[in-house]
Amino acid sequence: MIKFLNFVVTSWRSIMDLRFNPLRFINEPVLQSYLMIVLFTMWSAFFGLIAMFYFGWFGYSIPVSIIVHMSILVPVVITNGVFLDAERTNAPWLEDFKRRESLIAYMRGKPVVKWDIDKEA
Repeated sequence: MIKFLNFVVTSWRSIMDLRFNPLRFINEPVLQSYLMIVLFTMWSAFFGLIAMFYFGWFGYSIPVSIIVHMSILVPVVITNGVFLDAERTNAPWLEDFKRRESLIAYMRGKPVVKWDIDKEA
């Protein structure tokens, strides 16, 4: 379960984290959040229209689509908050998880630390 949650958090951060997207240049966190919600609603409506017209789902409801998307994203946001808090406070369970993951990668033959021969030479 922790491995799945780690995948969810990594995926979330690669797209939605304000440290990586262009909204990071806005200094107001409230404005950043507002713009993210507006973009989320816009994309949910857009995909609802695609589903209605291109897939022929004329009974498709855009407000229901937004609610369904929110029911998926709210737990992801909460999970992201838990992981961020764990990283900030150096939670023991997170350190244990990282250590086990690197040990499993080592046992499978994947290099834990990549050796760069050009830097070592």
